[in-house]
Amino acid sequence: MAHPLADHDYRAQCRAVLDRDGALVLSGFLHAPAVEQLVAEAEALGHLAFHSGQTHTVYLETADPSLPTTDARSREVVSTKGAVTTDQVPGASPLRTVYDAPVFRSFLCEVLGEDALYEYADPLSSINVNYFLEGQELGWHFDNSSFAVTLLLQSPDGGGAFEYIDSMRNAERNEHNVHGVAAVLDGRPERPPTALDQRPGDLALFRGRNALHRVTPVVGDRTRILVVLAYNTEPGLSLSEHARITFFGRLG
Repeated sequence: MAHPLADHDYRAQCRAVLDRDGALVLSGFLHAPAVEQLVAEAEALGHLAFHSGQTHTVYLETADPSLPTTDARSREVVSTKGAVTTDQVPGASPLRTVYDAPVFRSFLCEVLGEDALYEYADPLSSINVNYFLEGQELGWHFDNSSFAVTLLLQSPDGGGAFEYIDSMRNAERNEHNVHGVAAVLDGRPERPPTALDQRPGDLALFRGRNALHRVTPVVGDRTRILVVLAYNTEPGLSLSEHARITFFGRLG
């Protein structure tokens, strides 16, 4: 078995890599037939996707015009993508099987260092199929959540690279490194970004609260399809109404 999710030693190895690099990729997590099935399912759902476009700072806030134009907190980036929501994913989808599997959730808990993981209380936010069409991208940003779990189903012809620079801020200490972030926005980072080598069928765990990251613009007609498996560390939580309207175009 390529990925013995129940094995304690394997979990410890995965956690060590995630703690060291801020990212972990499980190559070939899904076999090729499963990837083909999920790509077909995603393509059939594509007409339901809500396509959003927004401008924001790297801190996922509105720009502060009172600050100098060189300040990272006054500068906007663009993020655009389409999203299919949990309630639109078929009940028999393998995505639900993976998301709900006790051994998978237990694996995530141990690797992420969490006591328990819970689905979102709202009907939209737990499983999202994201579509990046030609020219669509995610601008540089930090996540509000401490971790993300994703499955790549289809790579584009070009572009669509996930790039990150680890330890660019310390949100827990309220240290936001505005000068270092501005240098990245100016194209002169102190450290070059790392490209996450995630291929179709690969599962990725990523700590994005303190790692600056982006998805570069997609090139070509082939859509980049990525599934986000989202969990909370407390039960009964929903994505904010503002976020649901922004990313999904509705509340439920």
